[in-house]
Amino acid sequence: MTLTERVKRKALDLGFQAAGISRVTSDRSESGRLAEWLARNYHGDMGWMAQTAAKRKNPALLLPGIRAIVSLGMNYYTDDHPDNAPGHGRIARYARGKDYHRVIGERLESLAAFLKAEAPDSRSLAYVDTGAVMEKAWAQRAGIGWIGKHSNLVSGQYGSWLLLGEVLTTADLDPDEPGSDLCGTCMLCIKTCPTGAITEPYVVDVRRCLSYLTIEQRGMIPEEFQPALRNYIFGCDECLDVCPYNHRATPTTEPAFHASPLTLNPDLDALARQSAEEFHAAFHGSAVRRAGHEGLRRSAAIARKNTQRLGRSQD
Repeated sequence: MTLTERVKRKALDLGFQAAGISRVTSDRSESGRLAEWLARNYHGDMGWMAQTAAKRKNPALLLPGIRAIVSLGMNYYTDDHPDNAPGHGRIARYARGKDYHRVIGERLESLAAFLKAEAPDSRSLAYVDTGAVMEKAWAQRAGIGWIGKHSNLVSGQYGSWLLLGEVLTTADLDPDEPGSDLCGTCMLCIKTCPTGAITEPYVVDVRRCLSYLTIEQRGMIPEEFQPALRNYIFGCDECLDVCPYNHRATPTTEPAFHASPLTLNPDLDALARQSAEEFHAAFHGSAVRRAGHEGLRRSAAIARKNTQRLGRSQD
């Protein structure tokens, strides 16, 4: 068994459902698309995207001597469905279980350690949405899937329900064939986006995206987008839910990704009254903490107003 085969076998043993390898070369068209996206200011207030652009374009700035990137995917799809009852908020599926950074991060470190043991002269770095890595582009190059028109990775087997991580390495590994775009003429994600954030196929203006607005946006969400939140308080799954490939997905076997009562049907009134201490205690070990106490309260207040307005319109 080759080193490449052993690495992939180890990845599956660690609980990843998808593993692929790409060779690091200077021929990367996605670098130009990143520059154009940044020039349009489509990254909003996420200034670190521009500040780390050089590293995103050139992984050798992160790991000198890099030869390959091992891209990993873990299925997080569950059959847990919010009841969307009056007074209940909605949290994006990926954040309903335990913080994926912790769940995946430990296993990536284990894979990096395995690589070091198998190739003692090599060096590796592991990232899970924490480094200046264009993880979706590398995952496509590694054959895990392709970047869909909603700008998320799509897998033929797992849809867009894959959380991604990667191990950058100086080890000499055999690359996989890149993934092919199978979106075809489908435009469902673009048509479904409630704020028109997908300005054209494969391009998202995060300043209009509900995920950005409820998670990264500091201060008040622009009034023009507030009705589109409906009862979302953290993230958004609209463009994912309509993707035909996501309808084929099978539930995850990873218990850490299953929702808790708090994250499946969060009580909007309770969240609006929640103190900072209560927030940190309730969402300890959850990705929801990314929004911050004030950010979640803000979104909960908007969602509460939306559900009350909807209730009056149905009377």
